[in-house]
Amino acid sequence: MPECSICGGARFSFQKVLWPELIAEWQLSETETAYIDEQQGCACDACGANLRVVALGDALRQACGTSLPLQAFASTSAAAKLRILDINGAAAISQALARLPHYVRGDFPAVDMHALPYRDKSFDMVIHSDTLEHVERPVRALEECRRVLAPGGRVCFTVPIIVGRLTRGRAGLAKSFHGDPSNSSQDFVVHTEFGADAWCFVMQAGFTHVAINQVRYPAAHALSAWCDHGRQPS
Repeated sequence: MPECSICGGARFSFQKVLWPELIAEWQLSETETAYIDEQQGCACDACGANLRVVALGDALRQACGTSLPLQAFASTSAAAKLRILDINGAAAISQALARLPHYVRGDFPAVDMHALPYRDKSFDMVIHSDTLEHVERPVRALEECRRVLAPGGRVCFTVPIIVGRLTRGRAGLAKSFHGDPSNSSQDFVVHTEFGADAWCFVMQAGFTHVAINQVRYPAAHALSAWCDHGRQPS
C-alpha cells in the first residue's frame, strides 16, 4: 500500500462502496467493480483520503515540485505563494490547503465550469476531483480551467476511468447518478463515462502537456495538464 500523499500515513482500511444499480448502469465487470471499489473505498486511517484522493495528492506534489505530504507542504513559504482554485474539493486535500492565503474554493454546480467566474490567468493551480463527469461539456470546462491558469500553471484532477474501454457519453441512456444512491439530484447525474482516452479531452482543451499519476494501477489515477511557458494557446 502506498504512503498517503496528504498526511504521510501508511495504514489504510477498505470497504466496498459501489451499489448494484450503478454496477449495472455502467456495465462493469467483476474486475472493474473490484478496482473501482478499491479506488473509492480504500482510505487512509489517519486523514480519510481514499486512493483517488491519494493519486490527486501525488499529482499536486509533482506540480509543486515537493516530496512532502501536502499537510506539511502547506506550512512552507512556497505553498503560501500559490494561488489555488479548488472546485468541489477533495476533503483531505481541501483541509490541508484551505489555510493558505490565496486559496479559493468554488463548488460546482453553483460555480459553472462552462464559464468560471474568475479572471484570466488568475491562478497557479486548479484542482477538481470526480467532477468533470457531471459537467455537460467537459472539454469546455477544461478550456475554462486553462483560461484562468497563469503561465506555467497546472490543472490537476480526477475522473472515474474504466481503463479497458473508451469514453462514452450517456445521452440517450437512462440517467445514472453518483454519490448517495438514494439521492437523484441533478448535481450528481453523470454525463460522461471516461475511459482510457480521458487524456484526449485535455488535449482538445488546448493544453500542450498531460501527465498521469497512478496508485495501485488500475485502481486510481489523477491527471495534470499544463501549457509550455510562453506558448499558451489562444
